[in-house]
Amino acid sequence: MSKISRRNFIKTSALSAIFLSAVPSAIKSGSMRLFDDYDEVLCKKKFKLLVDEGTKSMSIGDACVEVGKSFLDTDYVAGTLDKSMSEGLVINLTGLDCVTFVENCLTFARCVKMGKTSFDDYKSELKKIRYRDGVLDGYSSRLHYFCDWITDNENKGIVKNITADIGGVEYNKKIDFMSTHTKSYKQLSSSSELDGVKAAEEAINSRYYYYIPTNKISASYDLMQSGDIIATTTSIGGLDVTHTGYVYKEGGGTYFMHASSKSKKVIISPEELQDYVASDSKKTGIMVARPLEV
Repeated sequence: MSKISRRNFIKTSALSAIFLSAVPSAIKSGSMRLFDDYDEVLCKKKFKLLVDEGTKSMSIGDACVEVGKSFLDTDYVAGTLDKSMSEGLVINLTGLDCVTFVENCLTFARCVKMGKTSFDDYKSELKKIRYRDGVLDGYSSRLHYFCDWITDNENKGIVKNITADIGGVEYNKKIDFMSTHTKSYKQLSSSSELDGVKAAEEAINSRYYYYIPTNKISASYDLMQSGDIIATTTSIGGLDVTHTGYVYKEGGGTYFMHASSKSKKVIISPEELQDYVASDSKKTGIMVARPLEV
């Protein structure tokens, strides 16, 4: 089984080192906020580096990976979007969970490709990706279930769900985890927000979804590209997906770039994608979405 070479791993870590060396420890801890002045500074620095690196001329998938490299070793911080009862566009570029990592890589890549590299451009694009129809209208407008995130962003022309095209089979599962575990989501104490989440679940359950079972993932490697978005499906009742990240192709191998709760930072897992998924008995397979050119 192939592994990522130490030489290439060090090379891909170079971009992230530029940013992490300048991040004050108090800010790196991921304090509670929508965003602060340092996020704006870091956003501008990241745009400059990506432009200087020629990211605009890359494919959108390669651009997502290039952004991902700039986040390597960034702290894993869970729940950054859920600190407040009031929904707002939270920006935390020094602490990421698996979904905010995916969203930020896609946001930066799309902005650079479009030549829109101001902080306002970044905020506008992030909101478009994170919220249903691109509209921030309370907690339930956020795309909490990642299968719903894929569908909504496919409808917006941002990604394409390619799971069925590269070997996926039907994913027959009722999705209702949030509405049946309301005590785990303080925002669902609001009846209107709970109704919104139930409506989203109803819509999800009216659709057909596909997944690639764990033991079939490697058979689809040749059909995957760097920058494809991976979402790991789960055996947990009522839940669609438990983790997200990007395909990373290197040296003939197919790896997984993600914000890892186990490693407590953004990493490229040393084992190939199928082996990574198989290492967790609750992971049942993957969904795959491909970012579309802008």
